[in-house]
Amino acid sequence: MSQLHTLGIDHTAEAVYRLMLEEPEYGVADLSAALALPDSDIRAALDQLAELNLLHTSAQAEDALRPVPPSVGIQLLLSLREGELRRSQQEFADAQVAALTLLRQHADAGASRHHVEVLTGVDEIRMRLEQLAHDATAPLMSFMPGGAQTQATLDASRPLDAALLGRGVPMRTLYQASVRNDPATLDYARWLTSRGAHVRTAAVLPLRMVLFTGRAALLPIDPEDTSRGALQLQGPGILTALAALFEAIWDQADDFGTATDREHDDNGLTGQERQLLRLLSQGRTDTVAARRLGLGVRTTRRMMAELMTRLGAHSRFEAGAEAVRRGWLD
Repeated sequence: MSQLHTLGIDHTAEAVYRLMLEEPEYGVADLSAALALPDSDIRAALDQLAELNLLHTSAQAEDALRPVPPSVGIQLLLSLREGELRRSQQEFADAQVAALTLLRQHADAGASRHHVEVLTGVDEIRMRLEQLAHDATAPLMSFMPGGAQTQATLDASRPLDAALLGRGVPMRTLYQASVRNDPATLDYARWLTSRGAHVRTAAVLPLRMVLFTGRAALLPIDPEDTSRGALQLQGPGILTALAALFEAIWDQADDFGTATDREHDDNGLTGQERQLLRLLSQGRTDTVAARRLGLGVRTTRRMMAELMTRLGAHSRFEAGAEAVRRGWLD
């Protein structure tokens, strides 16, 4: 892969550009011979470089092209790419606001078609979970973000999960990768798998959710503050959408029996490091990123400091731009 591919320069065009900087007098035939590439590939690369304004017509020979110095051409492309990144971040933020607004409007307008019930207080939520679990026969799918689960949550979940698994109800649970650092949650996940449940981990999960297939889903009123209560949602449209969201994240998650979230990819990044870069490139604060990853703020800041050192960056934005340039982020 080209080191400059994020600037629109493919491998062949980069090789041609580098060679022309060393040998500015080379023509198509010379470039073709030096790079062992057909003339058609060289001409396509020259067209690409010309479109990016990295070549200009020679003042001495009108039919000859000369490379623009990197200090001018590449710096211009970096500036353009930086502008595109800023616009993309703003477009994402605008789309997020629009999507949340639409969801709120749909919840208000569709209450008559899709039953929405507000559950307040831990006791009411647990009672509803008990009712749904008692009658459940279809698969159960759940997101458990926030990293380590409280002992109270684990104790309350055990009898419900035991009853479901004892009746042969299929169960799939997604925890955050950071639970591998918490002995209590780790033991509970092992207990689930020993009873036949399927458990996977992902660096980031969207929100807490318990989905009883075809019947109802319980989601927090406020994903950032689950103490405010939960919503019970019913209706085929919303339940199908939530199931599709679960399947998409499940397919990309790691089996509980593996530790691939801690393994390094081709760029030397762990799954958590890659997600941290992505969150911070979206403008998330340390506190929000830590909460999304299920980690402490100090741990998150230490990870980011290490990443900035590896990237040779002096700011968050510079780290994000460098990560994109290196192909660490899409």
